Amino acid sequence: MTPPHNHKMPALFLGHGSPMNVIEKNPFADRWEQLGKSMPRPRAIVSISAHWETTGTRVTAMENPRTIHDFGNFPQALFDIQYAAKGDPHLAEKIRSIVNKTEVTLDYKWGLDHGTWGVLIKMYPDASVPVVQLSLDKKLTPKEHYEIGKELKPLRDDGILVLGSGNMVHNLSQLSFDPKDNSADWAAEFDETIKQFLLKGNHQSILDFKSLGEIARLSAPTPEHLLPLIYIIALQDKEERVTFPVEGLVARGVSMRAVMIS
Repeated sequence: MTPPHNHKMPALFLGHGSPMNVIEKNPFADRWEQLGKSMPRPRAIVSISAHWETTGTRVTAMENPRTIHDFGNFPQALFDIQYAAKGDPHLAEKIRSIVNKTEVTLDYKWGLDHGTWGVLIKMYPDASVPVVQLSLDKKLTPKEHYEIGKELKPLRDDGILVLGSGNMVHNLSQLSFDPKDNSADWAAEFDETIKQFLLKGNHQSILDFKSLGEIARLSAPTPEHLLPLIYIIALQDKEERVTFPVEGLVARGVSMRAVMIS
């Protein structure tokens, strides 16, 4: 069922973690599944994934986006997955028309990368909700990404889920698969610090995350996994609250925290 237009969709950031979450049974993937069932059903989804960095801002505009397997050294079962969600060329065109802070280019080459389908396959396993992806322009500052995010606000009133997919803490060079080593001090501190900024509605401090020094350098050595969160907080209205449907640190260098604005 399409939500009525007076129903504002929540905005959601998911920590997607390893592609293995798609084929392994774990509490994070279970929670994504529950979210798909408990949230109002979206008419369409705009996904901002850490895994599509471009020069300039692009939006997928094809009718049938391909499933992109943008990872290596994983089981064949992951490469066999096809997430056959439709695209939404009208929505892509609408995004191009409502974003004025930058020029948005319609893209016919990309598709749905694992940052997008890896979580949506749990939320909407039948792939029945149309999906477009919006890229991350590598040239922009966090503040510029935030300003683009603000321009996406009208989509929420139109039954569209804006989804950010990344990880608040993401440092592959620090990963450890020792089960006793889920979290490093710097990862836990950065995760908690950003959580407190979110609870206080202190968006500026999140945009200035680099000023947190060493914990930021270790937790977000490159910004692309944090930037999707910046699009989601840009959608928050004054009276809206922030909740954390998923929390947890894994593999020493990854936060699985999810952030919902509603």
